[in-house]
Amino acid sequence: MLFPIADENDDRRSTPWVNYTIIAINLLVFVFLQGLGSNDKFTYAFSTVPAEIISGHDIVTPDRLLVEPTTGQRVAVPGLQPTPVPVWLTLITSMFMHGGLAHIFGNMLYLWIFGDNIEDRVGHFRYLIFYLLCGVLAGLAHVFSTAIFAGNNEASLLVPSLGASGAISGVLGAYILLFPTRRVTVLLSWFVTQVPAFVAIGLWFVFQLISGLGMLGSGSQQGGVAYAAHIGGFISGLALIKIFEIGRPRADEYYPRGY
Repeated sequence: MLFPIADENDDRRSTPWVNYTIIAINLLVFVFLQGLGSNDKFTYAFSTVPAEIISGHDIVTPDRLLVEPTTGQRVAVPGLQPTPVPVWLTLITSMFMHGGLAHIFGNMLYLWIFGDNIEDRVGHFRYLIFYLLCGVLAGLAHVFSTAIFAGNNEASLLVPSLGASGAISGVLGAYILLFPTRRVTVLLSWFVTQVPAFVAIGLWFVFQLISGLGMLGSGSQQGGVAYAAHIGGFISGLALIKIFEIGRPRADEYYPRGY
């Protein structure tokens, strides 16, 4: 699997202050409010819960003690906490929280690599709105796909989701449409090489589709990766980026051509 580590930024004209700010907020929330992932009460209060979004009502559940069937190990699972804001706002608050160090590292790396180019193309304020909108649409894609495929497993509607992946998927959708041939430096096994963006991001999206369909086929909708959010965010980015680009200079207008 390809793992992006950098891209070409020679033609970037502006400093991506909004992208830097989003990354900083994610890190600050994870360190100080989530306690590096240890503050379950905060995390379970501000994550997106499909049942809450569908009903429009806050849901509080007790802590549970689950027994792992293979090892017999007992695992304490925190219950859903009271949400001090309207539940619909968790579609935004959950975008700035993460489940662990690997989760936030991967997301922030992708945002660092690909977000600056989108901000440069559409402008600072438009980029902020684009990012948040893609994140909300990704969250809704996860909520409604969970509701559709939950079947008799109502417990899956109570599983909270969090992370910037949906919004970042929108950034990737925009990137592959605006910069399909831009060179992306990737880690391939133990080798560092360069591939076009449509290869690096295209393979990522194919993996999301295959994994998402695999989860649906197995009926597994409880916990794990919210692939529907990734797919929904990516499609949202593809669909919206040309609208947000209206009125902005074209790529070939960034620098005057010589005569």
